[in-house]
Amino acid sequence: MARRISFLLNGELVEMEVEDHWTLLHLLREELGLTGTKEGCGSGECGACTVLVDGMAVNSCLFLAADLDGKEVLTIEGLAAPDGTLHPLQRAFIENGAIQCGFCTPGMILSAKALLDENPNPTEEEIRHALAGNLCRCTGYLQIFRAVADAARRISQEPIEVFPRRTD
Repeated sequence: MARRISFLLNGELVEMEVEDHWTLLHLLREELGLTGTKEGCGSGECGACTVLVDGMAVNSCLFLAADLDGKEVLTIEGLAAPDGTLHPLQRAFIENGAIQCGFCTPGMILSAKALLDENPNPTEEEIRHALAGNLCRCTGYLQIFRAVADAARRISQEPIEVFPRRTD
């Protein structure tokens, strides 16, 4: 059965019909063509599909698309500024060698963003805890933790708005 939903996706209003059985991951990748969100395990264990829903990191493979009505979703495609300027987290991941194969990177970055939005000055232990649900097959964890700490410093020095909020 299909139902009509309306939600913000990376700052843009989306209104569409979704099937009751669609996951957010399916909606993003298959229906909307946003392939930055990766499917790893399909059971909420690896974090590759992490996106933000109303600012909270969620496994999109477990989140039903029909539950998006009235919510706001941020994917890796919406993190950079509209002019293409990378978010401090993206720059920090690049500059700290935290991107190896890149498969886990979108989920790691969005989990880190949820952490930094809530706690702009996390300890190493808080960073490790926040990213515990995200697996890196290349074992680049030290570089990833350093990148998040580096991004926290950058963000505190250069606050940015990811995308302008729509008022309509």
